[in-house]
Amino acid sequence: MKALKTRNKKAVLQRPEDERLPLGRSFTYGLQHVLTMYGGIIAVPLIVGSAAGLGQDEIALLIASCLFIGGAATILQSYGVPFFGSQLPLVQGVSFAGVATMIAILEGGGGIQSVFGAVLVASVIGLIIAPFFARIIHFFPPVVTGIVITTIGLTLLPVAANWAMGGNPSAENYGSLSNIGLAAATLALVLLLSKLGNSAISRLSILLAIVGGAVIAAVLGIADFSGVMEGEIIAFPQPLAFGWPTFQAAAIISMIIVVLVTMTETTADILAVGEIAKTKVDSRRIADGLRADMLSSAIAPIFNSFTQTAFAQNVGLVAITGVRSRFVVTAGGVIMLVLGLLPLLARIVAAVPTPVLGGAGVVLFGTVAASGIRTLAKVDYKDNMNLIIVAVSLGFGMIPVVSPTFYDEFPTWFGIIFHSGISSAAIMAVLLNLLFNHLKAGNSSQQSVFAASPPRMVRAEELQAFRDGDHYDGGRLMDADGTEIPVVNAAQYVLVQEKIQKGEISHTDEIRRICASSESSDGPDHGGRNAQA
Repeated sequence: MKALKTRNKKAVLQRPEDERLPLGRSFTYGLQHVLTMYGGIIAVPLIVGSAAGLGQDEIALLIASCLFIGGAATILQSYGVPFFGSQLPLVQGVSFAGVATMIAILEGGGGIQSVFGAVLVASVIGLIIAPFFARIIHFFPPVVTGIVITTIGLTLLPVAANWAMGGNPSAENYGSLSNIGLAAATLALVLLLSKLGNSAISRLSILLAIVGGAVIAAVLGIADFSGVMEGEIIAFPQPLAFGWPTFQAAAIISMIIVVLVTMTETTADILAVGEIAKTKVDSRRIADGLRADMLSSAIAPIFNSFTQTAFAQNVGLVAITGVRSRFVVTAGGVIMLVLGLLPLLARIVAAVPTPVLGGAGVVLFGTVAASGIRTLAKVDYKDNMNLIIVAVSLGFGMIPVVSPTFYDEFPTWFGIIFHSGISSAAIMAVLLNLLFNHLKAGNSSQQSVFAASPPRMVRAEELQAFRDGDHYDGGRLMDADGTEIPVVNAAQYVLVQEKIQKGEISHTDEIRRICASSESSDGPDHGGRNAQA
């Protein structure tokens, strides 16, 4: 029994995400994660605080609180405790999915206290249903996870474009050549650093490029770090700084829908990072991750923050760097905690121009999409409807991306769910996979478009020409040593055989030359027939 426990413990330690890096490298890579998601985590308190009519100091308090809670949630998710935390390299932060709902609550006269109350109750409900929600894992085969991962990357690319243009559409220089040029310079730095032979520099290419982009911006006068010394240096987020939460039924119901959306997105991110890290993800692990998600969301309103979710852009960072250690993300969570306690450091990071993040985001988010495409490439498309599932789900997920106003006339609850391309693609992929691959009643025997090709066969005499190791590579017939075997037609075969018997041919290159100069009207048989030469 003791030996069995030792083996089980060793198996757990061998998971890719359990790799422990030196402390300095862990915090360096962790900082890279923080910089990647920093723009997203401060966007929500900026938008909601402005909609609530809060002053600059109050908005700064919201930002610090969101960083603090995001750091605590990240540590809980990545490091984990019994029943809470997926123990995967997932960064947690304020969910953008609830912005529209929170603004609607504010416009309805509820106030920021009503927002906090709705988040609190909805998150507790989410915490209760998390184990049941996690049981859908068997409805997420590669055809579904590939769709979700691809959609995550594609839906995030407009975010990178917005950052590259400046991040604020109302600003005078939004979309200016200076902003886009700065983003392009950062992108060029990422590519250059990735090209270098040093693996450590390559893995840190995103962080180093962001630092380099910030330096370039400062030299050109685009970035302003002069105000980082203004304000408090240390400040602990004050609990219930805006008063006790209030509870309104309509606000709570609408926020429950948001929580279901964030749970869907977190599930998708857990599956995505599990695929990228090449580690096992089961329903128990998803349930633990969702419980951590919902527990941190329930605590967030007490510390002046909002619903928490896994950040998809950091999944891309795991893919591009190859650093799968969850302890690196835990280090990033500690950095976020410190940023929440030290407004001075938060102001330094906030001073990094948004176009710099946009240049790095192009690589990060594109990598997520590429990872999804790689997963879809492994899917079997023969004699099934997987191709239709992929086509419809990706198209459905792209609707809110290419046409953001598409669901404006739909009921509010429907728009909240499907305005997220990730949720749209995930829901459609699961439903279509259920319809075609689980409920098989009514399916035809040859559903796939690939079924239109006729059945294949080979004559026994044709196999006599082949030897062990012969294979096709890129449309060319090769032998075991990697030498191309000329493919000839019947007339060329007779001509070459005669020359071989006369001793006029001793190398395959001479066969190609003779065939090229042959004036025979018969074309070469690319099926491999008569390849004895």
